[in-house]
Amino acid sequence: MVTTAETYHIPVLLQESIDGLAIQPGGVYADMTFGGGGHSREILRRLGEKGHLYSFDQDADAEKNIVDDDRFTFVRSNFRYLKNWMRYYDVEQMDGVLADLGVSSHHFDDADRGFSFRFDSKLDMRMNRRAGKTAADVVNDYDEQQLTDIFRLYGELNNAHRLAKAIVKARQQQRIETTGQLLKAIGVDNDDSSQWKKDGAKLFQALRIEVNREMEVLREMLTSATDLLRPGGRLVVITYHSLEDRMVKNVMRSGNVEGRTEKDFFGRVNAPLHIINNKVVTPSEEELTRNPRSRSAKLRIAERV
Repeated sequence: MVTTAETYHIPVLLQESIDGLAIQPGGVYADMTFGGGGHSREILRRLGEKGHLYSFDQDADAEKNIVDDDRFTFVRSNFRYLKNWMRYYDVEQMDGVLADLGVSSHHFDDADRGFSFRFDSKLDMRMNRRAGKTAADVVNDYDEQQLTDIFRLYGELNNAHRLAKAIVKARQQQRIETTGQLLKAIGVDNDDSSQWKKDGAKLFQALRIEVNREMEVLREMLTSATDLLRPGGRLVVITYHSLEDRMVKNVMRSGNVEGRTEKDFFGRVNAPLHIINNKVVTPSEEELTRNPRSRSAKLRIAERV
């Protein structure tokens, strides 16, 4: 599949998120999810000669979209290692961190990656194809209770146990290696109802989150970003499902993922961040028409105090 910056990923809430960074021309910024480079290119347009942008992506395919600019550094790594890499580059403080947590259009459209059940392909779902277990490993090696737990926790599926039981039964006959075999195991191919399609999408989401350790990784990145931001620096995050949105909201409100608040003697909340937009920003009707995949996107912005 031929991939270009234009087809890799259509940037979501582009102007709104970049405006939210309140970019200083000489500032230091990080784009946690480079992808097709849409957000990174817009940041670079607003940076001056002394500004610098570090963009992270662990997917080798994203490297084809690297920007040729002296003010740009591509970091081929999971964004959980933000603090380690900034230490490597002698960066002590940053002026802004942007993270678009959505799965790139490229991943859904590339049949070989196994992110979508539109194609009958290998169950992979790894963002980094150089390491780690695949979705097939999870489906075939986790016991029934483990599968139930991840479907319930990461897919928020009410019928998690029934789905896990169906998978365990199916794999006893044959190892489940493809998206088609997985859908057949849970009965989606026999039922074309919208509810089954929603359940299939949630199940795929749960597997993707488990394979890539997304919630654990997000927690580490948010903590590192908060620590690195200088006073007045901005944290801008685009979320797509309730689990990650809840975590981001908690960090911005309280400084921790649990949402646990600490108050001073006068009852004022002690938090390292101040929320800029109490009402989340969502895509306009024009953007939804242009890019339907942005429908569930929510933009949250906070400033380091």
